[in-house]
Amino acid sequence: MTNTKGIIFGGALICGLVIYITVIFVGTSEDNDYKLYYNKDKLNHFQHLKTIKQYKEHGVKVDKTSSLSEDESIAEMQKSLSNFPIEFWYRNKNKSMKMNKTCALFPSLLDIEYNNNYWQTLRTSQDVTFHLYGAYFDNREKNLLGPTVRILSMINLKNTTVKTHCQFWFENKNEPVIVPSTEYRFVWFLDWGVQKQGTFEPHLIACVLPENVKNIVPKSVSLVEKYCDTAKNNMKVYNNKPEEKKDFAVCVKGMDFLKSDLSVKLAEWIELLHLLGADKTFFYILNVHPNITKILNYYEQQGKIEVNPISLAGVSPNAPLLQHYYLKNKVFHKRQQELIPYNDCFYRHMYEYKYIILLDTDEVIMPIKAMNWSSLIEKVLPEARIKFNNDPSTLTVQNTFFLDYFLDSHGYFTEIPTYMHMMQHVYRSRKHTRPGSYAKAFFSTEHVLSLHNHHPIECLDGCRNFDIRVEDAQLNHYRSSCDSATKKECDELLKDIVLDSSIWRYSETLNSNVYNTLNELGFFENTTIVKKSTNLF
Repeated sequence: MTNTKGIIFGGALICGLVIYITVIFVGTSEDNDYKLYYNKDKLNHFQHLKTIKQYKEHGVKVDKTSSLSEDESIAEMQKSLSNFPIEFWYRNKNKSMKMNKTCALFPSLLDIEYNNNYWQTLRTSQDVTFHLYGAYFDNREKNLLGPTVRILSMINLKNTTVKTHCQFWFENKNEPVIVPSTEYRFVWFLDWGVQKQGTFEPHLIACVLPENVKNIVPKSVSLVEKYCDTAKNNMKVYNNKPEEKKDFAVCVKGMDFLKSDLSVKLAEWIELLHLLGADKTFFYILNVHPNITKILNYYEQQGKIEVNPISLAGVSPNAPLLQHYYLKNKVFHKRQQELIPYNDCFYRHMYEYKYIILLDTDEVIMPIKAMNWSSLIEKVLPEARIKFNNDPSTLTVQNTFFLDYFLDSHGYFTEIPTYMHMMQHVYRSRKHTRPGSYAKAFFSTEHVLSLHNHHPIECLDGCRNFDIRVEDAQLNHYRSSCDSATKKECDELLKDIVLDSSIWRYSETLNSNVYNTLNELGFFENTTIVKKSTNLF
């Protein structure tokens, strides 16, 4: 019995000793492993610091531009937010500008109700909302209202009877001049159809300057419901009046080419317009491909174009992909939204140019006998004056299609660079579309009140359109295919195809200018291009 207890006790002692040794061994081993990993991590950390030091020695590319001063910030904001009188506000922000303590306070930059970046807002007590885009001084001779400020807006109720007022703000005058709005003009033809009530649609609001200030141009205007309201908007009043008018400017609606790289075609188009007589082309931009931006920036620096960002008003989407899908599928909304950049461009520049032309980037008004637009107008204007015993409000050219498949069936011209889209596409339908269909016009800045893509909506003294004969000019329309809406007409037009090389008159200068642009901006994969042949022209 005693021996048995001794054996059990001895066994237990041995087991305990084994467990103790194991714990000590394992603990020591784990501790060594920890130290090993710690030393390894420490080594990696020092190697990482050494690498960072090497990076520092090489330097990293960061923007080290210092922050803008307040004055510089104001100047930059005026460029990007062109419809607010930022510089005027900044000069007067510490003054007490108001009618009195409780009436018509001058609205601050920080108190404006903005909508989608480029719009300002008036909300009325009758649930009528105005989104305001631009304000313009109009004292044209044909304007029977007299000196007027017109405000381009989208309103969610057509034919509204809500009463509003314009608060005019002047340089060196602390009190506003306040007048009731004179009229709301619907910038659309009712025959084209209308949206359901509550949808924002384009309007032109007029406020007439009273006798005591009719010869003074306001610096800004605020639209309010009641006389003494403190406005949530403050619109810069445009009045760009040079000493002498130039002849032609081109306006381009909000460009929506998010994924379509039309950059090379665009360079050719801009250069051709300049050769034809466009002093400047004004672009409105929604969303475009980065290469298009590169082209636009280049020509803007040259002074040939001007770029203005724009957005859709109200609750319409402005996220790029959704906006593109929206515009593609909501065609009626798209057409009405397009009238904002068209009319804004017209009113901003009506004192700078005799004629404004609204073009898409696949369209060119091509003189047939004359070399440029000035010579064309010199020829046809006397005919129009004889017809009307007055100046025309518009001079219109008929459309003809230069479709892609016309070229596909004939092949490229080897003497012309393949990237020169219009120079290559010289086959067109022999027949022109009927007058008024797809037509484009020279809009007289002396006569037009509001306009659409193809023709005026209203004129100050009655609209008089003169159709330029196709022997003198035509609208070259470069498209991939015919519009499905005009398929029957297209089928008839496309039966007879002819070669029309009138654009080749500009080949030498146009090819050279486009090549230089693309080369300077790095568009060529290598330095080899197709040489121009002199025997074709």
